[in-house]
Amino acid sequence: MLQSYTRNYEDNSTDAGFQFTFYCDVCEDGYKSAFVESQTYKKGGFFRGLGEGAGILGDLLGGAVGDLGWRAQQAGDTLSERFDDQGPEWQREHDRVFLEARTEAMEHFRRCPSCNSHVCDSCWNENEGLCTECAPRQEVYVAKARAEAMRRNIDDAGDEATVWQGAIESKTTICSQCGKPAGKGKFCSHCGASLALNECPRCGAENAQGVKFCNNCGLQLVGQATPAQTGICPSCNAKNAPGTKFCGECGTKLV
Repeated sequence: MLQSYTRNYEDNSTDAGFQFTFYCDVCEDGYKSAFVESQTYKKGGFFRGLGEGAGILGDLLGGAVGDLGWRAQQAGDTLSERFDDQGPEWQREHDRVFLEARTEAMEHFRRCPSCNSHVCDSCWNENEGLCTECAPRQEVYVAKARAEAMRRNIDDAGDEATVWQGAIESKTTICSQCGKPAGKGKFCSHCGASLALNECPRCGAENAQGVKFCNNCGLQLVGQATPAQTGICPSCNAKNAPGTKFCGECGTKLV
């Protein structure tokens, strides 16, 4: 009957030999015992080889030697079947090697008196005499707590941060020529009319194409504007304030 000091192990044995892996209950890192060749299996291989050799010799010499080879072959086959079924001799050898492997593995693990887990040296708090699950190392726990707090602070700051200041709105430009949505280019996507804004010659305000009067000062934009309206002298092209009656550069009457 196997007597394991820990429930967390793996049997890697085969018919040819025995090997076991013992795992830490916390980090699950494993320690694998040295492979031990099965003497029972090795002995069975000898009988199988003896049977095959005797059978060949019997074919050559015949008679009694052939019968000896047949009997040896039968013995080898019987042993082979026992190995496949892990017979009593193999099982006793398996149990003995397991106990040796368990003793070997115990040097690499400690049992926590609080939770009864078997842990490796990396998961053992030597200052407290407990595993790191029951008694985390102070410097490690503090560093972990600080890192978690930093993550929470960053997440909270991200939730409260304002990343957009503008108003969310959608504008559709209507072409003054065809009356359809003109798109976002410089020309209407339907009729090709220019979408550039007209600048009022009096106040400089921008107005849409086709607007008859300035939306800022009321100046007539469609048709011929007078020099008094534009303030531009027809003689010298000097710029004057809208509504000026005489050019301030050459004295030409603008009304």
